[in-house]
Amino acid sequence: MWNELSISRLGVAFLLSFGVSWLAWRAKSLSVSGAVAAFLMGGIVFGIGGWWAASVLLTFFISSSLISRLFSKRKENLHSFVVKGSQRDAGQVLANGGFGTLCLFASLFFPASPLPFVAFCGSFAAANADTWATELGVLSPQPPRLLIGGKVVERGTSGGVTPLGLFASLLGAMLIAGVGTFFFGDKGSLLLAVSLAGFAGSLFDSWLGVSFQAIYTCPTCGKETERHPLHGCGSPTSLIRGLSWLDNDRVNFACTVFGGLVAVGLYRII
Repeated sequence: MWNELSISRLGVAFLLSFGVSWLAWRAKSLSVSGAVAAFLMGGIVFGIGGWWAASVLLTFFISSSLISRLFSKRKENLHSFVVKGSQRDAGQVLANGGFGTLCLFASLFFPASPLPFVAFCGSFAAANADTWATELGVLSPQPPRLLIGGKVVERGTSGGVTPLGLFASLLGAMLIAGVGTFFFGDKGSLLLAVSLAGFAGSLFDSWLGVSFQAIYTCPTCGKETERHPLHGCGSPTSLIRGLSWLDNDRVNFACTVFGGLVAVGLYRII
């Protein structure tokens, strides 16, 4: 499948990916497992997609990591609810970038079609939109409300949204769309399709969070949490709603799949 030039490019790609992953691990943006997953994913993305795909991936990773670190202090009171912090592990890396990587594999079999690239951009736009909404939404002066029903909930609750979070979500999607559009011919169509798809993916993530994601309760603290089998205080948690197998990583993966597919649909319509 690979010619000599492709093999050479793949080697350079994995070398560059190793450097980026190592720096991210040193900066504590990635755990050891996260760095390994990012190294493999980055090498594939760089090797198959070239600099245009690498730019989209790096824009997502750098912007989301910086936002996570900048506002980590504001999230300290959410640690009892959420499972993971700002240091991404392999599950989070694959949840955010796994589908986009599969889209690039598809481009090997459909080299003349722009749709795999559109889906790739849409998936990362959704991942970036969701990350920005989560990280910046905690700064909102208004308490979050459930996307379905509008009930006021605690900050960090799955499915909760704020006006600031929704605005941040759109900006995050537009950033990825702008970077992807720079390398694309039909710029207007891609910019609009990927921006809207990324925003839609973030909303889909919130809908899954309030409707189907597994939520547990801690009998000691009396609080709802995503943590299982143990809460932050060490007490065993019990499922109170949602599907036991649908954790946050799987919801995030579904968000990226939705964003990629919507981007393709909108691009074909526009």
